[in-house]
Amino acid sequence: MIDSAQLRSGKGHHDENFPVASWVIRRRHRPVIHAFYEFVRVADDIADHPSLSADDKLAHLDRLEQSLLGRSEAEPEGVALRVALQSRGLSACHAEDVLRAFRQDVTKRRYADWNELIDYCSYSAAPVGRFVLDVHGELHSTWPASDALCAALQIINHLQDCAVDFRTLDRVYLPLDALAERGLSVQALGEARASPALLECLHALAARTAKLLEQSRDLSAQIRDARLAIEVSVIQALAVRLVAVLRERDPLSEPVHLGKRAVVTTAASGAARELSRLFVRNVTPVRRYQTP
Repeated sequence: MIDSAQLRSGKGHHDENFPVASWVIRRRHRPVIHAFYEFVRVADDIADHPSLSADDKLAHLDRLEQSLLGRSEAEPEGVALRVALQSRGLSACHAEDVLRAFRQDVTKRRYADWNELIDYCSYSAAPVGRFVLDVHGELHSTWPASDALCAALQIINHLQDCAVDFRTLDRVYLPLDALAERGLSVQALGEARASPALLECLHALAARTAKLLEQSRDLSAQIRDARLAIEVSVIQALAVRLVAVLRERDPLSEPVHLGKRAVVTTAASGAARELSRLFVRNVTPVRRYQTP
C-alpha cells in the first residue's frame, strides 16, 4: 500500500478560511498544533480522494491511527503527532475523534437533519478546538462555546463547497429535510446556478449557522491565554463576515470566500476588539489619596 502522504491534495494551512497556529500563538505551542493539523489534513485528503475505493480509504485511515497510537511506524504524520503529543503529555483522544469523522465521510454521504449534521461536527470540528484549548491548558468550561464556534466553521465550509462536494464526491452535508421542505432534492446542487428555492434553503442554513456564532461570541473572554484569545477573536470575526456573505450569495455561481483585503481588515478588527477588551480587563484602577 502506498504511503498516505502520496495521497495529499497539496492543500495546506495557508489555504484555510481561518488561521492555523499563526504567529499570534505562543511559539512553544505552534509545533504540536501544526503536527495535529498535518495529521488531520492527510486524513481529510484520504477521505476525499477521488479515485480510492472506500475500503482503501478506510485502510489508510486505520494505518494513520496505528501510527498515532504507536502500533506502527508506517505513516509519518501519525508518528509525528504521536511524538509531539508525548512531548507535551497530551492525549490522542481528539485526533481519534477526528478520525471517526473521516471514517464517517467515507461511508455516509447524506444527513437527514440539522441534529445529524451537528453530531457529525462533534467529531469533525469540535475536537480541533478542544485540542487547541488543551494545548494551552485552558479550562474545560470553555468547550461548549468552542464547540459552537468549530461547528459554525465546519458548516461554513459545507455551505461554501456544497456544489463541489456533490459533484465530485456525491456527498451532501445540507440537511435533507431542509431541502425537502422547499421541494428540492440533492440534484439541485448539480445546477450551474441555485434556484430561488435552493437559495432560500442555503441562506436559511447560513442564518442558523449565525446562531452558533452567537453562542461562541464570548469564547475569547473565557480564555486565559491572551494570545489564544486574540486568535479566537480573529477567527470569530472572519466567521461572522463569511456567514454574512453566505446569507446573500449563491455558492453555486458566485465567490463565497473573502478576498485578501477583506481577510486583513476583518482580522484586524477582530484583533483590535480583543486587544481593547484585554486592556480594559487588565487595567488596574489607580487609588487616589487625599492629602490630610
